[in-house]
Amino acid sequence: MDYTLLKDIINLMEKFEMENKNYTTDISGFKHWIYDEMRLQENSVHEPDWEGKENGRSPESVINTLIVHMNRYAKTYSKSAMHNSEFSTQEEFIYLINLNAFGSMTKMELIKKNIQDKPTGMQIINRLIAQGWIIQKDSETDKRSKIITISPSGINALDKQMDKIRQATKIVTGNLDHVEKMELIRLLNKLDHFHKPIFLRNIENSELLDSVTRTYLSDKQVKDA
Repeated sequence: MDYTLLKDIINLMEKFEMENKNYTTDISGFKHWIYDEMRLQENSVHEPDWEGKENGRSPESVINTLIVHMNRYAKTYSKSAMHNSEFSTQEEFIYLINLNAFGSMTKMELIKKNIQDKPTGMQIINRLIAQGWIIQKDSETDKRSKIITISPSGINALDKQMDKIRQATKIVTGNLDHVEKMELIRLLNKLDHFHKPIFLRNIENSELLDSVTRTYLSDKQVKDA
């Protein structure tokens, strides 16, 4: 019997035990370590070029710039989707889409779901109420809170624009194939799971950078985020 494969597995496990600092010491941690090791090897061979790389521009700088660019591209397509509609801003139909998809909720729940600050979110909600697209009522569990629900006219306003909204979202994903879309979803979800709890803490601007660096950016926390 050829035991070469078994010997290779044992050698791999020994390497895992010696090098492991960020993974659990069970089979799940072992599988994640193997996956990340393979990705590191692939990336070291297929590392992309980017503007300014030869001058020392960091990958973090490129990622931040490209995320900003994608946000601007998406807003441009959204404006086109809203052209000649009753919507004033992209946020208005995003708020309605969330209410339609997830059902009634408090105003603050809707604002947090859209990752916005309270004053901006309340302005959007008030505009939607004025339009008659949202209905509000007192919460049965907390009289200080209002429960908001999308109204029939709000659903009708969404329905009128949904074809164009779907067209815009399809354009934003551009020329990515299915596999690339799935990988992008995985990576963006990982970033979202890292940043959302930080955002929800409402840390003061003067303390935000130092607090996040100190609390969240150890090697293990970044791996597990």
